[in-house]
Amino acid sequence: MGRVTSRTPVLRIRGPVRSTRPDTVAAEEPLEIRLAGTPLAITMRTPGHDFDLVHGFLATEGVIAGAADVLGLRYCDSVDADGRNTYNVVDVDLAPGVEPPDTALDRNFYTTSSCGVCGKASIDALRTRTTFDVAADDVRLPLEVLLALPDRLRAEQEVFEKTGGLHAAGLFTAAGELVALREDVGRHNAVDKVTGWALLDGRVPLGATVLMVSGRASFELVQKAAMAGIPVLAAVSAPSSLAVELAEEQGITLIGFLRGTSMNVYTGTQRITGS
Repeated sequence: MGRVTSRTPVLRIRGPVRSTRPDTVAAEEPLEIRLAGTPLAITMRTPGHDFDLVHGFLATEGVIAGAADVLGLRYCDSVDADGRNTYNVVDVDLAPGVEPPDTALDRNFYTTSSCGVCGKASIDALRTRTTFDVAADDVRLPLEVLLALPDRLRAEQEVFEKTGGLHAAGLFTAAGELVALREDVGRHNAVDKVTGWALLDGRVPLGATVLMVSGRASFELVQKAAMAGIPVLAAVSAPSSLAVELAEEQGITLIGFLRGTSMNVYTGTQRITGS
């Protein structure tokens, strides 16, 4: 398995003081996802929880509906100059009757750590329809619970503490209890890792939960929340206009700029309770 972090020498400048010393940086390596040997997607990710990532990616892209749709998966065919396995290729066997996507029609599945939807052919292709009625989720969230989530997320980011270079996605109950947290160089990868874990644990759809993410709330993160049945998506930074539009369409409560004692609630305000 690849390393989550690596050490590299840096020149440190602190005012008039200069020094050379090792620094810890977050690892970023490509992960190629194949279906029965056929390339499907490449994403730049932080190694670790790769099988969760693959399950989450396939689920939030509508390729699979549940863990039973995957017959098996394995690392394969990826060696470095010394012949050692890099663990950067995962081959997936879908269960009988599960149709693979036709990538030639609507999407090039190449993704990067910063933008999970690069290569999509059209906005219509992005609007993967969920089978879960997220709008019907009647969960209610006290304001004080929401305001506490950023600090709880940050406190559990072990690798960020060492590198300062990873995003996080945390799944919380309506009472503010942390259920799962994953870190990655890409927000969408962190969300897929959480979703994949939940799928393998039999928890999807993730009703009455909050997905808290570092950084901004993109269209794709709203889509992934909808595909997992998550009714509330909160971010420490801004959402995009398309994210707001999709959240309204899917019945998701979308919260941005969740910091300190403030937040902006863009959609689904009826789920927020308290003064």
